[in-house]
Amino acid sequence: MKNTLVKLLFIGVVITSTSLVAAPLSKMDLINQAKKEVGEITPKKLKILLDEGEDIIVLDVRETEQHAEGSIPFDDFNKESFLAVTRGNLEWEIHTLIPDKDMDIVTYCRRGGRGALAAQVLRKMGYKNATTLQGGLKGWANAGYPVKTGLGDVVLKKEK
Repeated sequence: MKNTLVKLLFIGVVITSTSLVAAPLSKMDLINQAKKEVGEITPKKLKILLDEGEDIIVLDVRETEQHAEGSIPFDDFNKESFLAVTRGNLEWEIHTLIPDKDMDIVTYCRRGGRGALAAQVLRKMGYKNATTLQGGLKGWANAGYPVKTGLGDVVLKKEK
């Protein structure tokens, strides 16, 4: 009887702990977990690396229609360093776009969420140096760096 009670108690503990561990994660939980795994590079640090001509890939993972919002301007940098692939096509196209898995890659999207998830997937696919841009394109613009639009390079000014 005592053994049966101990077994039932053990099974109850296992079921309870498994259901706690298996609780579904929210979108923000997944994004925050990805950011922890891949780290984030600040817009300032990325700008410095680009200005210094570092060998780095800046990978835009936004949807095609979001490109109308603008992008990080590449006219002053190595244009081959700037690539775009939608987050939905990343796993299918990345090997062709970036065959070197040792390449430094900074992903970005509009605000940083999809960029972090994309960098996390890249790491799982063997890209050792994938990280994401903190705040995405909005973080870049809010840091005072220009955004390339159909109107040319635009810099956001904060109201005083």
